[in-house]
Formats: sequence, structure tokens, C-alpha cells
Amino acid sequence: MKKLLLLGDEAIAQGAIDSGISGIYAYPGTPSTEIMEYVQHSKAGREGQVHCKWSANEKTAMETALGMSYAGKRALVCMKHVGLNVAADPFMCSAITGANGGLIIASADDPSMHSSQNEQDSRFYGKFAMVPILEPSDQQEAYDMMHYGYDLSEKYHVPVLLRITTRLAHSRSAVIVKEPKAQNSINTPQDSIQYVLLPSNARKRYKTLLGIQSALEKESENSGFNKYIEGKDKSLGIIVSGIAYNYLLENYDGGEIPFPFIKISHYPLPKNMFERLCDECNEIMVIEEGYPLIEESLSGLLGRGVKVRGRFDGSIPRDGELNPNIVAQALGLENKAINPISDYVVSRPPSLCNGCPHADTFMAINEAMSVYSKGRVLSDIGCYTLGALPPYQSINSCVDMGASITMAKGAADAGLLPSISVIGDSTFTHSGITGLLDAVNDKSPITVFILDNYTTAMTGGQFSPANGRIEDICKGVGVEEEHIRIIEPLKKNHSENVRIMKEEIAYQGVSVIIPRRECVVTLTQKSKEKKKAK
Repeated sequence: MKKLLLLGDEAIAQGAIDSGISGIYAYPGTPSTEIMEYVQHSKAGREGQVHCKWSANEKTAMETALGMSYAGKRALVCMKHVGLNVAADPFMCSAITGANGGLIIASADDPSMHSSQNEQDSRFYGKFAMVPILEPSDQQEAYDMMHYGYDLSEKYHVPVLLRITTRLAHSRSAVIVKEPKAQNSINTPQDSIQYVLLPSNARKRYKTLLGIQSALEKESENSGFNKYIEGKDKSLGIIVSGIAYNYLLENYDGGEIPFPFIKISHYPLPKNMFERLCDECNEIMVIEEGYPLIEESLSGLLGRGVKVRGRFDGSIPRDGELNPNIVAQALGLENKAINPISDYVVSRPPSLCNGCPHADTFMAINEAMSVYSKGRVLSDIGCYTLGALPPYQSINSCVDMGASITMAKGAADAGLLPSISVIGDSTFTHSGITGLLDAVNDKSPITVFILDNYTTAMTGGQFSPANGRIEDICKGVGVEEEHIRIIEPLKKNHSENVRIMKEEIAYQGVSVIIPRRECVVTLTQKSKEKKKAK
């Protein structure tokens, strides 16, 4: 037996490699980023020639993986939970087309919003699409579920959703790995129109999806990842899912829990197990990380008057991630002592790095916009979002990837002039181009700042698809060449940069300003690598 010490993300990646994947497709987003990076740095991935380059966004990643599945190969798609919103169109349709080669979509949720703008629960997408969902409780299960998930996908010709959360993604544990499988051979679908979702065929495909639901439920009932554990005290029955299982165990020495409980890591929900628990126990406690999906489903599944406790009745908070003390409080147990944080540890709010080019850009924007009332700078997601905080306080929005351009256009349509947009180079190619096209077609009087630091900096310096082509993209979309301005954000250029900004902000049409200077972190890394090479 070979053991590896792996993050949850790394266990997923290793499991995918050992399951014989031919391609992994992703856009970086915490807490899912390390899955792709592990494959990229893996010797086995290189030797197997696994395709492992970043996609422009999650939608393109999902569609490309679907194409690999169409060709009979096994593929993995990775994203954070809000990335699944971007990929929702092909994801929902993939349930109808079905899978040929095994297809797993790994979605990493972020309860407590450590690095996200919401807490949404990806399990609802899986339920909505009516595809199997796997939710590991530890790193070993994350690894094992990749093998199981690909076999399940190919057995029923359906995509499988793997849902993890931040704590599992970024914690380590020893994982026993298996002998790797060979990759599938190319094998296109026997049904030549399986992937043709014209209404007449889509209706047939939808009936096929409905037709396998009972079989998927049986798989869940018999799954080794779902367990019914006996207990002597029938006053309470517990249903616990995913990583929350560990928090339950931590409250009982030796793992001896007095109540009967069901551990859930495989969906659809095992109705027969639930019925048995309800027959045996006076009331039910549901402990799940994320939204109350299981708790909400109980009434529909059972139609009984059994009292259910959980997030809905306040036994567990509706927001934030779980921990052992929250579980202890819900069960009426004594909270375990937590060592207080030392007074020597001072809170450090996030901030732009020293020398960050965005800092000089924001200082120039502030001066250029100082003659107007506040609230005119629309932005979105990236390192530059920190421009909302002191000392800059430059931006007024952060909703989703690409929303800066479209929101600025909408504000201009409403008469808020001038309105400007601030977007990053990677975010621009992720989902900003179409918004710029709308603005050009409408001749909207907005100025778009595309902050080009040569990388996808916020998630660790991954390749940016925009490198070397931002101006050409803007020209291709229709921005007038004389209103595409490139500046170098440095203090010595401050006055000149402000002058250019004022000119373009005053222009009654679409203008683009590209502040261009390399991310100070990636620049430092390159310098260190050069010194090592010498």
C-alpha cells in the first residue's frame, strides 16, 4: 500500500489521475485551484499526457470536458461554487445529453465566505439536474470517490457532481492510493444524435434521465459511502453529511455515538435509511455543511410528523461553516475549550501588496474622478477589488466576474455620467468581452479600465488568457483604436496618467485604458528563479 499526505484538492486530483482521466479543465478559484495545479505538476499527469491547461472561464471548461466525454475519454471539470453559476448552462444540459466517457464536475463550496461573495450550496445544482452527487467526509473518501464516480458515470452514462467545502479542500491527511488505470480509448457515442438537443431529441433524452432515477436511488441506498450506524438511545436520530461527520465524531471520545445516525456522502438521498431512522427515533437532528438541503428534503421524502431539528429551527445557525462546538451546542453537549487568540496576534485586514501596480492606478483614478460626485466606479472580482478598502476607497461594486463593464453601461444608460469600469485582464477574458461588445454596439459613454498585470494574480499567478492580446480584442470588438490607451502605473507617471484618464472619461463613447505593469509577486518569483538558475 502506498500512502501520500494530500490536501483534499490534491486527493481529488490524484484520484482522477489514477482513475485514467485524459483531461482536466478549470478556471482558478479558491478553494478549488489546487486540483488543477496538482495535475499540472504531477509526473503521472505529464507521462499520461493529461490535458491540464486553464480554461478562459468555467463555462468553456465544462463544455470542453463534455467534448472529451463525447469522445469516450474520462474528464474532470473543477471550479468554485460561484463558477458553477457560470457553467450552469452546459452543466444542466449535460444531464440531458448524458456522458459517454466518465465525467465528474468538482465544485468547491465556501461556507463563511472566506474568499467568496456568497455561501451557495452546489448540492442544489446536482439535485436540480438530477445527477448523482458525491460529498466526501475526508481526503481518503475524496480520492476513492473519483474511482467510484467515474465508474458510476460510465455505468449510467450520466455526469457526476463532486461537492467539497473549504475545510476539506485545504486540510491534509494520509491517503492510500491504488494502482492507476489506463486511459479510455476514443469511442464516440453509439447514438449519433445523443448530444443533439433539438427539442424532439431533448424530450427523449429527458425521459432517459428520468428513467434512470430509480436506479440511481438504489445505488445510493447500497453505497458504501452512506452508512446507517446503530445507537442505543432512540430519543434522537442524527443525519450527518460530508465533512460535518468529522465534527460529530470529535464530540464523542472513541467515536462511540449513543444515538442512531446516518452518514450521507452519496446522493440521491437514501429514502429507506431515512424511513428506518424515523421509525426508530423520537426526533431527528440534521447536521450538514451549507444550506439545509437534507433537512428541507425530509418532509417531501417521508411525509411524516417527525420533529426535525437543524438550521431551520435555529438549532444550527443558518449562515457560516460548521465546527465541533456548533455541533456540540446543537446536541446539548459541553463545548470543548478553545484556546483564545493571543493579544500578540493583531488582526491584519487584506490589502494590496507593496509595489502593486493597482495601487498607482487607483491613486490616479481617484484624482481623475475627484471633480465628480462619488459612486461612479463599478468593479468586480480580483486583487483590484481591494481598491474598495482604505486608503483607496476607489470602487463601488463587486458582484460577479465581468459585472463591472455591464453595470457601468447600465449606470450610464440610467444617466449616471460619467460611469467607469475597473476589471482585471483575466476577468476581462473570463466574462468581460461580451459586456464590452454591448457597450460598443450601444455607443455607451463609459471608460473601461482593464488592469493588466500579466497574470491571474488573486488565485496564485496562473496564466492569463489575455496576455499580449487585450488591445487586439478591444479592436476586434469595435473600440476605436484612438480610444484604446496604454499607461504604465508608476508614481513617476502619475500626472501623465491622470491627464489621459481625464481625456478618456470626458469622451462621449466607449474608451479603454489599459494600465499595464507586471504583478509584483510574479515578478519577484521570476527574479528568484533566475538567481537559482545561475
